[in-house]
Amino acid sequence: MSKIAFIFPGQGAQKTGMGKDFYEQSQRAAEIYDAASKRLKEEMEIDIRTLCFDENDKLDQTAYTQAALVTTCLAMARTLEEKGVRADITAGLSLGEYCAIAVAGGMSDLDAVWAVRKRGVLMEEAVPTGVGAMAAVLGLSAEQIEKVTEEIKGVTVANYNCPGQVVITGETDSVDAAKEKLLECGAKRVLPLNVSGPFHSPMLKEAGEKLSEVLDQIHFHELELPYVTNVTAEPITDICKTKELLKEQVAASVRWQQSMERMIEDGVDTFIEIGPGKTLAGFLKKINRTVTVMNISCIEDVDKVASAVNLCGEL
Repeated sequence: MSKIAFIFPGQGAQKTGMGKDFYEQSQRAAEIYDAASKRLKEEMEIDIRTLCFDENDKLDQTAYTQAALVTTCLAMARTLEEKGVRADITAGLSLGEYCAIAVAGGMSDLDAVWAVRKRGVLMEEAVPTGVGAMAAVLGLSAEQIEKVTEEIKGVTVANYNCPGQVVITGETDSVDAAKEKLLECGAKRVLPLNVSGPFHSPMLKEAGEKLSEVLDQIHFHELELPYVTNVTAEPITDICKTKELLKEQVAASVRWQQSMERMIEDGVDTFIEIGPGKTLAGFLKKINRTVTVMNISCIEDVDKVASAVNLCGEL
């Protein structure tokens, strides 16, 4: 029997028009977008539906991106669930972890959207523009990169995405210095990321502390199924651990590769990436080519994935 994981992307996956076909063709998805728009009416200058569906200058701003992407991914996930496809375990990269927790039953969809709106604002305000930076390092092992970051103050690893791709984060000058050193060590490329701050670095520790106050206002529920946390790459079954992990996650490294490896070790053989794009599928191909990876990014994908999953269940 196949063991299924729902996995959710992080910031950077967003694109104009995302989820519009779900809104127009899925009543469940429309309910989520409408409810999110109503919940955030006083929080945001722009309606969630307009933010996601129409050209605007806010979708790529962290304070807005996070709520938009979580709303979209949850609308897609709930539409898939209505077709009878259920996860055995979930995970999400950085921001996507809120979707993973909601689908695992740990918080309501609307609380997840509201929390990441607050999270996005806190992260955007944490470090002045230009003070921090991030860069993707291609072609070196995690160990080689860690050795360089240990030698240069002010830079750390942000994301362990997959073999051959690690993201570094920290003070702009430190990231620049690390870039030169990493190229000397044999990195194929070190690509600056177009982000508004040094996410998943110790520089965001204060944002994590403030986020803890936001999370105090959320009602957490007992988990219906496990999710894998970015912080330790371990499955979480006790909701009492979730708040502290989400607080820590803001400034901690995202152990995505390790998370996927742990899930595969625990018997997951089918991964369904839910959200715009196929970034996580690309990572998985480099982590383990033997697992099955499917994507939900448009409404037509739902029936295709449901049919494939149901066919596997009949074998």
